[in-house]
Amino acid sequence: MIHSTAIISKSAKIDSSVKVGPYSIIDDKVQIAANSIIESHVVIRNHTSIGKNNHIYQFASIGEDPQDLKYNGEDTKLVVGDNNIFREYCTINRGTTTGIDETRIGSNNLFMAYSHVAHDCIIQDNCILSNAASLAGHVRVGNNVSLGGFTLIHQFCDIGDYAFSGLGSVISRDVTPYTLVAGNHAQAYKINTAGLKRKGFSDDVISSLEKTFKLFIKSKSNRDVVLESFNKLNINCSEVDYFINFINSSER
Repeated sequence: MIHSTAIISKSAKIDSSVKVGPYSIIDDKVQIAANSIIESHVVIRNHTSIGKNNHIYQFASIGEDPQDLKYNGEDTKLVVGDNNIFREYCTINRGTTTGIDETRIGSNNLFMAYSHVAHDCIIQDNCILSNAASLAGHVRVGNNVSLGGFTLIHQFCDIGDYAFSGLGSVISRDVTPYTLVAGNHAQAYKINTAGLKRKGFSDDVISSLEKTFKLFIKSKSNRDVVLESFNKLNINCSEVDYFINFINSSER
């Protein structure tokens, strides 16, 4: 059902099951798949693709121009997966031609009120951005990440799977997977043990991650000594492999 006061471009492709509330604006070349709900006073800008079963609350701005001074009106994209929730005053920007040309959001994510995702960001699945959490441009966020309220992330940072940030964290470097960070500037404190237990990780996996974290993040020994100590542990764990590979490929 589309409310009579909604303004919808003739070039928008909206599934017949989509609900659009009063005074919402849907721009040119927008696509919205089945069973999504667009509440009142939502703005969805051009070249935005939204999957199934998304719920966008009032006063959200989805697919607006990137806040990048190099942007000059190019046709860039925002691509959104399925089953996401965008709460009030959430702002999501499209990509830039100097970036990856699009902003990408996966599925089953929750964006709480006033959260912001800037241009060329990539967010995977099952993430939570709490109130006013904000990503600068080109940030990559893995799966099952939880960002505490008012978390700020510097451009080009990479946030690993299952990472967790405390309230008011300011993140200016990559965050290793499974890790709890907090502070301004954020520091890595420990493996997010409580969160991993809630997600069903075994005690053995968590213990292996904790040992690896202490060696690679907390140890003040040089890398050769750390590697020697790690090899003696004989850990065979895919989560640990991912943790170490993330460190080796980190650019921040």
